[in-house]
Amino acid sequence: MSDILNISCYKFTPLPDAAALRETLAERAAALPIKGTILIAEEGINFFLAGPAQAVRGFVDQMRTDARFADLAPKESWSDTVPFRKMLVKVKREIIRMDHPAIRPASGRAPSVSPATLRRWLEQGHDDEGREVVTLDTRNDFEVDAGAFRQAIDWRITRFTEFPPALRAHKAQLAGKTVVSYCTGGIRCEKAAILMQDEGLEHVYQLEGGILKYFEETDGAFYDGGCFVFDERRAVGADLAVTPLPGTDTD
Repeated sequence: MSDILNISCYKFTPLPDAAALRETLAERAAALPIKGTILIAEEGINFFLAGPAQAVRGFVDQMRTDARFADLAPKESWSDTVPFRKMLVKVKREIIRMDHPAIRPASGRAPSVSPATLRRWLEQGHDDEGREVVTLDTRNDFEVDAGAFRQAIDWRITRFTEFPPALRAHKAQLAGKTVVSYCTGGIRCEKAAILMQDEGLEHVYQLEGGILKYFEETDGAFYDGGCFVFDERRAVGADLAVTPLPGTDTD
């Protein structure tokens, strides 16, 4: 069994002390054999870490002693090596840039759907009220090219800041349908779902935990290809193991 634990996690919660928190977390991380990236903003935290399981889980347990992070629930996968070269802790304006300051997930989340429920909906072809279900990919085009839900809506955006205008241009095709927004780990589809609600779409959900949680909690059905990840693994499959990107020479 691979013995390097990889985790990804985020939480929208007000962090007015982002600069001081950066110093605290950087100091803790430096004392452990872990690498990765931690992004902190006034709106919350987003992090990707890898290392020996005891060290990674110990770091998260220490974070949970802060009441704002008590319910952190990282998504886990395993690899043979650490897919990061350094440990970076940064303060940013947003933990995922949308350039839409009115969207503040910490003030109230959009409804979410569990991986198991989405799988059931896709299998039966409709939601529990008989409404057509569509999946909306909120990732960048090159990520979608690595793998996506079957027949997902893909607006070929190249950065997340393009999502709001793309939504306004294509909103009519979503009307009257149950729309499940999804992304790698949940952070982009959470902001996207809130924006869709604000734009007047009635039946909107975010996929809880994103593709990675879908892989973790289901058999990966109705998803074709791998999930692009922003580390040296490049992509993982439904078994959360490293998988080649389409067109990659594996010889």
